[in-house]
Amino acid sequence: MILILQLLFALSLCLRADGYDYYRVVDCITSSPDLTDAEYIDTYYFNKSPYLRFNSTVGKFVGFTELGVKNAERFNKGPVVVQERGELERYCKHNLPTDFTNILEKTVRPKIRLRSEKHASEGHPAMLMCSAYGFYPPAIDVYWLKDGKMVTGDVVSTEEMRNGNWYYQIHSHLEYTPTSGEKISCVVEHASSKEPLIYNWGGSFTDSDRDKIIIGASGFVLGIILSTAGFLYYKKKSPEFV
Repeated sequence: MILILQLLFALSLCLRADGYDYYRVVDCITSSPDLTDAEYIDTYYFNKSPYLRFNSTVGKFVGFTELGVKNAERFNKGPVVVQERGELERYCKHNLPTDFTNILEKTVRPKIRLRSEKHASEGHPAMLMCSAYGFYPPAIDVYWLKDGKMVTGDVVSTEEMRNGNWYYQIHSHLEYTPTSGEKISCVVEHASSKEPLIYNWGGSFTDSDRDKIIIGASGFVLGIILSTAGFLYYKKKSPEFV
């Protein structure tokens, strides 16, 4: 998997009442931990449009507007260009290894939830949803098995979605017609685990139906216990036990 890390650093920002703005952005870009292709880019913007840029691969300033061209000629003849040529080593290659180690090379195992979304009824198929939450990095593979064979149809999956806290989530839906004795599994492959994570579907009830059954069964058991306790108390207080 190719990893691209881009560091944005606003060096200066100037806002005026009439809406004009000027700022600089420094990018450090690479696709490998060994930094062999690392690139340093320093861009000057006016009203969100770049007008002057230094690129470490080019080795000099390049202007995009009349003002940018004039500044590029001036900077390329002075000490500014010499300083910029050293920023790839001083700034990018100094900071990028820390980011690779602390961010890109870290993995967080996904939390998986497998549940029924819809019962089969009147000729309509049932639907299962397999969700993976809180994982990193975002590259992940979620698929379904039916009796050990990969399901290639009737599957709809979302893209990896950001949680807003460096972590991601993804959801996969499977439509199927329940068959007695079949085994359905959701399989998740992620860099945080050497082996595929396999979650077997264990029933045909929706979450709400399952909750109702559990509550009903609990009430039934509790009723038996209270009835038995009342009967024993009555027998104990009756004359034949005196």
